[in-house]
Amino acid sequence: MSGPNDLMPGNELNDNCTEIFQQEGTKKMSTKSVIAGIDKAVDNFSKQNRMLNEPMTKGRAYMFVMQHRLNTRQRNSVLKLRVATNTPVWDVKMDILEACVEELVSDVEHGDGRPHWKVLEDLGVDCGMKRAQITKATPLPSTRVAWRAWDGLMSNRHWLLGMMANTCAERANIPGYGKGEVRKKGWFGNENRRWGKLFGLTEEQRLFFGMHSEADIKHSDLGWKTVADHAVKLHMEDEVVDACEENLFVWDYYLNGIADAGDALNKKMGWRQSVK
Repeated sequence: MSGPNDLMPGNELNDNCTEIFQQEGTKKMSTKSVIAGIDKAVDNFSKQNRMLNEPMTKGRAYMFVMQHRLNTRQRNSVLKLRVATNTPVWDVKMDILEACVEELVSDVEHGDGRPHWKVLEDLGVDCGMKRAQITKATPLPSTRVAWRAWDGLMSNRHWLLGMMANTCAERANIPGYGKGEVRKKGWFGNENRRWGKLFGLTEEQRLFFGMHSEADIKHSDLGWKTVADHAVKLHMEDEVVDACEENLFVWDYYLNGIADAGDALNKKMGWRQSVK
């Protein structure tokens, strides 16, 4: 049994306890620092990206439906599965696979049982697109380049850096990043408002944005903490922040490609209506 002198300075038990407390304090500070770094990267992306901050137009919306439907299927059937394969942590692996099922097969919890790519396809039809126009769409050169970049960032690196690629863009859907309405509502929360006004859509027709706002809060909160905790354990704090910045750079390129193609479509069709 320990006595009162056991907690005096210089005592072995006391020194060990102090070391443990110091380590715990360092871990908390390090985790906080990682989260601050990746939060800053998401905030910068949300403030600068053209699709998020410039007015939404019919051409940009149509191009988003065509390209993001393709991207949702590609990321969740190929890229995210590679991250899951590389991940040695069972709970993390299962979380990735569960999210992929929602995107590709069926989402009962946040939607009506349709997979996310199908909800987006139906949104396009509700906006006036022909279904064949959506299903026969091919990836833009910028979309193909983004896929190749993500392949390198998600497939051939440490699993934690691939996990960061899974998580960082979803984080932009959380309110608190960017400026104006994006900061108030999150990326897809703001698109929910803008698309509703631009196309006169009901809340049910805008399910794609509503379900992602809810699902991405769940996925991103889990992923954010998971990444930060493992970054500290593996001493990969700086690498994780760098990975977040790199992936958001690719997302910026991908979305700007959609914006450019949408602007060209507006010009071709003579569409002028827009919503800020």
